Amino acid sequence: MRLLRVLLIATLALHAQDAITGENIRAHIRFLASDLLEGRGVGTRGGELATNYIASQLAIAGAKPAGDNGTYFQKVELVGVEPQPDAQLGATSAKGNVFFNWSTGFVGNSMQQKARTEFDAEAVFAGHGITAPEFDWNDYKGADLKGKVAVLFTNEPPSDDPKFFGGRALTYYGRWTYKYEEVFRQGAIACVLIHTTPTAGYGWEVVKSSWGKEDPQVKLAPGAAALAFAGWVSRDAGEKLLALAGHTVDDLLKKADQRGFQPIPLGIRIRGVMPTKVRQIQAANVAAIVPGSDPALSKEAVVFSAHWDHLGIGDPVNGDKIYNGAVDNASGCGVLIEIARAWAALRNRPKRTAIFIAVTAEESGLRGAEVYAAHPVIPAGKTALNLNFDSFFPFGRVKDVVVNGAERTTVFPIVQQVARRFNLSIKPDPRPEQGHFYRSDHFAFARAGVPAFSINMGDEYIGKDETAGAQLAFEYNAKNYHQPSDEYKESWDMGGLEQMARFGFTVGLTVANNPAMPTWRAGDEFLPARLNSMEK
Repeated sequence: MRLLRVLLIATLALHAQDAITGENIRAHIRFLASDLLEGRGVGTRGGELATNYIASQLAIAGAKPAGDNGTYFQKVELVGVEPQPDAQLGATSAKGNVFFNWSTGFVGNSMQQKARTEFDAEAVFAGHGITAPEFDWNDYKGADLKGKVAVLFTNEPPSDDPKFFGGRALTYYGRWTYKYEEVFRQGAIACVLIHTTPTAGYGWEVVKSSWGKEDPQVKLAPGAAALAFAGWVSRDAGEKLLALAGHTVDDLLKKADQRGFQPIPLGIRIRGVMPTKVRQIQAANVAAIVPGSDPALSKEAVVFSAHWDHLGIGDPVNGDKIYNGAVDNASGCGVLIEIARAWAALRNRPKRTAIFIAVTAEESGLRGAEVYAAHPVIPAGKTALNLNFDSFFPFGRVKDVVVNGAERTTVFPIVQQVARRFNLSIKPDPRPEQGHFYRSDHFAFARAGVPAFSINMGDEYIGKDETAGAQLAFEYNAKNYHQPSDEYKESWDMGGLEQMARFGFTVGLTVANNPAMPTWRAGDEFLPARLNSMEK
């Protein structure tokens, strides 16, 4: 009977989701990715235009305000910290000195949120910077990092064993956010990541465009400590740095990948001077709600999310300085708005409440999603599911869908059923080494215990050669990701975005009407947080 009920709900959803069209999604992308919004930077006029547009569209759709004081806006207090081009980074040893050029040799920022930060300290190479007792791995074993500079690689020890750091799939241990968090816990004063394209998963141009600009940081509490520098050096700069200690990048990367790795004092001092512009930013998540119909289940929620921010105005590339972020993530915002429109128009209101949230500062480390997860409209223990929408390729309809992480939740059977209804095959993450699960806003929900994952298109395009999708994705990542060339084009085919919006709508609707409360599967890393949240 339960399966029949699920299939009936899915059938009804197939009719309701007909209101979601690719052309409506196109209209939102066209505006949100226009030069008028100047790349939707956090704390900018373009960002305010974006949030006001999204709030207006959610209001027109019929979703009610769910932000602060009866508005559509949830305040997110940030501090904008913008590194200046005269920032300095260098190293000294008995073999000599090296100095690195801003942008080409290093980028990064101070986390201390003040106008000028200086440091001069011994450097310790700590491999991948991971402390993972469940894998019997400790890159800091026997080392005292207090007051020192940690030199690291991103990523994690390679393995084909899925039980060891996820095998090929990158876990959170491999992310730069984790590196900085753990370095700080170890007492280091600064962290220098040596960039290589294989370990980072993207080229230096992406690092430069992401870290060479203002960083919107969560405001520090008075007197709170923070890293004096968190940043990257290019591979060439890394070679020069390590040569002072008699090592090479390949030499130390090989050592870092081996079990039993021991941290290596480099015998060098790294000195940095970070002048910054600091400003207070009143950013905002845009939040809207459609109450559920069931007296009991309406106290629970399904949350749909997408991030509205991009990189704003940055270093010109071929004369263009506006980082429009059409795919990343005007596309997801367009999907979010149209799901809300279809949801609010349902004649038979779903049992659970739906929350639609466009979050800020995703590009700076999921800041807005973290604020919402800490201060949700409906508590995490009462939130049944988060479906996130981030970056969709406008190249046509597809035969497959990627729902990386859904298999870790009890929602997965519903996802499988809905995929069959849409004639979509579920494909594994085509690039697990990129660690996408830990790079988008659903991760903030997962850490709070909420079953959460992103819905993404597969790469088997209808009417195209079977290799075309992978090639299109490669070209976007190589040429357009975090670049000014991520711009809207009238020639785009919105069929795939329409598919994904309808698919996500139907998954959410099915969960909203299913009385069972989803959770993480036994043994999952997020299950303890789920159990804890449900006890509150």
